[in-house]
Amino acid sequence: MPYDCAVIESTAANRCCRVVFQTNRYSVPYLYASQRLSLKIYPDQLCLFHHEKLIAAHARSYDRRQNIAHPDHAKELVAQRKKARDQTLLLAFLSLGPQAQEYGRQLQHKRLNAPHHIQKIVALSEVYGPDKVARALQDALHFEAIGCEYVAHILQQRERPAATPGPLHLTHRQDLLDLEIAAPDLSLYETKQNP
Repeated sequence: MPYDCAVIESTAANRCCRVVFQTNRYSVPYLYASQRLSLKIYPDQLCLFHHEKLIAAHARSYDRRQNIAHPDHAKELVAQRKKARDQTLLLAFLSLGPQAQEYGRQLQHKRLNAPHHIQKIVALSEVYGPDKVARALQDALHFEAIGCEYVAHILQQRERPAATPGPLHLTHRQDLLDLEIAAPDLSLYETKQNP
């Protein structure tokens, strides 16, 4: 086995999951953000260890101010953030009332992209208020209208002011209706005799 000629340094990952070495930033998995790490420096690569466990290896760059990232490091973080965001949206949706749970179940059953509909309904609650959206969900369940577009339509119809017909105002004499109605012909009733 060849002799390990690496230079070992103690370093720390920042909260953006990066280790800075000679002005270049190298990525580490998101679990090791803000952690103390050991850096093994080779002429052609850098290896990062956490308690003797290899967590990342990168080709060493001799350029300046480069961002060298492994795609799997960010993918895990993005998946975790998306899952957390979906959970937050679901909790906000379920807080709209007892009918929200049944409506969510119907969305899962009848619609392909239920999280999209949940996100839109939560956004509607920020615009119209949670009480109005809760009532709209209840009405949508009653009419079996499952989808964010139906809830939005119900809310829009309720916000639209009811048009009350006003009196007809005629301003010109020629606009007035002068109708001549002929007297009805009652002779039709007189010719019929009772047997």
